[in-house]
Amino acid sequence: MKTLKSLWKFMKGNRTLYIGAILSIGFATFFKTLAPLIIRVTIDSIIGNKPIELPNVGMKFINQLGGKSVLAQNLWICALLLIIVTSFRGIFLFFKGKWSAVASENIARNMRERLYNHIQHLPYDYHVKCETGDLIQRCTSDVDTIRRFLALQFVEIGRAVFILCFTIAIMFSMSVKMSIVAMAAVPIIFIFSFVFFTSIKKLFKETDESEAKMTTVLQENLSGVRVVRAFGRQRYEIDKFEKKNSKFRKLSYKMYSLRGMYWAVSDFLCMLQTGAVLIAGVYFTINGSITLGTLVVFMTYEGMLLWPVRQLGRILSDMGKMVVALNRIHHVMNLETEKPSENEVKPEIEGNIKFENVYFEYDKDNPVIDGVSFDAKKGETVAIMGHTGSGKSSLVHLLCRLYDYQKGSIKIDGVELKNIDKKWLRKNVGIVLQEPFLFSKTIKDNIGIAKKDVLDGEIYDAASIAAVHDVILSFDKGYDTLVGEKGVTLSGGQRQRVAIARTLINNSPILIFDDSLSAVDTETDKAIRKALSKRSKDVTTFIISHRISTLKEADKIIVLDKGKVVQNGTHSELVKEEGLYKRIWEIQSVIDDDYKEDNKVS
Repeated sequence: MKTLKSLWKFMKGNRTLYIGAILSIGFATFFKTLAPLIIRVTIDSIIGNKPIELPNVGMKFINQLGGKSVLAQNLWICALLLIIVTSFRGIFLFFKGKWSAVASENIARNMRERLYNHIQHLPYDYHVKCETGDLIQRCTSDVDTIRRFLALQFVEIGRAVFILCFTIAIMFSMSVKMSIVAMAAVPIIFIFSFVFFTSIKKLFKETDESEAKMTTVLQENLSGVRVVRAFGRQRYEIDKFEKKNSKFRKLSYKMYSLRGMYWAVSDFLCMLQTGAVLIAGVYFTINGSITLGTLVVFMTYEGMLLWPVRQLGRILSDMGKMVVALNRIHHVMNLETEKPSENEVKPEIEGNIKFENVYFEYDKDNPVIDGVSFDAKKGETVAIMGHTGSGKSSLVHLLCRLYDYQKGSIKIDGVELKNIDKKWLRKNVGIVLQEPFLFSKTIKDNIGIAKKDVLDGEIYDAASIAAVHDVILSFDKGYDTLVGEKGVTLSGGQRQRVAIARTLINNSPILIFDDSLSAVDTETDKAIRKALSKRSKDVTTFIISHRISTLKEADKIIVLDKGKVVQNGTHSELVKEEGLYKRIWEIQSVIDDDYKEDNKVS
């Protein structure tokens, strides 16, 4: 019931088209049932001697044509009537096809747009954990499954209802005995179709999920093709794909085998039913219970009657697929999006930040940030270092509200972070992530994507500060160079610098570099930081890095270990006290000295 309600909601704006399509199929079915009756009258009454038995409207029409004798001498009139009736049926079938196709395409488009829009507003945590291939499957194949059902089978339900109503009513009005024979196998085929429906629905769910897993393997392989090549893992990836593909093929084969069995058994039952009608019809015709024309009508109507009953299996099969696909889409649509907190504000952000006993965990009772407290004044540079997994990235992700902390307080310019509008916050807090992502566009498009109606001069200035302007100009097409998917045509350092330039476009009062200078050399790192300090002294900057040369010029250095602040101070203060910072400083100093000595010798 919920599925039908949700489908009805998706049909909003196109329901009139479907009503028109169903009415069209009703009229088409009506004209289809008229054709055998015209043949019956022609055989029994025009060619034969049986009196014409028609409603008053029909009798009046025949009398206007000249009566039975005129029709007997001009059988082409009967043929013309058949052509006219068939033509009307064709016209209504055309409108049915057109309106149902337009409606289904509109619904599919609306569904994709709503689904895509919903995905854009899902929490960051969902995108981190979900399988991209499965999500693509839901947005493409599942939507197309629903589209096909709405375009082909949804209106066919109306056709089946109209055919059953028209044919059964007419058959019982002509002969009750023949009607009972003609209806004998219908309940059996109906029950068989329902059993088939329950089996195919469960199987399709397994097949759809198997295809999603296969799509995920394909997507991951294409995204990580450089890693696959670098480690020579082609054979392993091929075997992994073949395993998923074989499972998908096995389930698909099972599904098609089930369909084949259904069509074979239903065809056998339908042929038995048709044979029974033929034998009984011939018998009743010989003993005079029915006329030859009535036998022709029953044989024709039997085909019409069995078609929707037999087609019920296909309709139910596709309905089962549609229900599974719709449920998969609703699984995503029912996920809670990022919702604004009560009384959210858009304060003027200058960059004064205060952490007080902040606590955050991904999994229950496993804190990633545990009681962190420090402050950063407007224009200060705060450096953060620590072991891998110490909570560095999680700490700055809290500042962007990619996640919300469970305990404690984070205030920006005296306003609680949870009370600040997320879009407004992210507009004022620029972050360069540890793994930069570039779109398959030109370098200019990638840098300017963060700001609407950005000027070329702003793009060039941002690129200059990120120390990538000269590099871009060295390319044949300069800023119009296509970077390829995920920026694969650029080096790691070039990608990071383009990502830095993209972040700088907004002139945010708070900047975060989440280990985003790791792929550039020390000299470029220093040049970027120098250009940033010249650009504005009022920007509060957070830098995550393991390089002491990058950290030592910061106004404040925070050292994290297992989610806790274990050291806090300036470079000159921290090198004098025992701890992680001093140990790393000593190790890097020895490496730098060895490097200088090697250069002197060479």
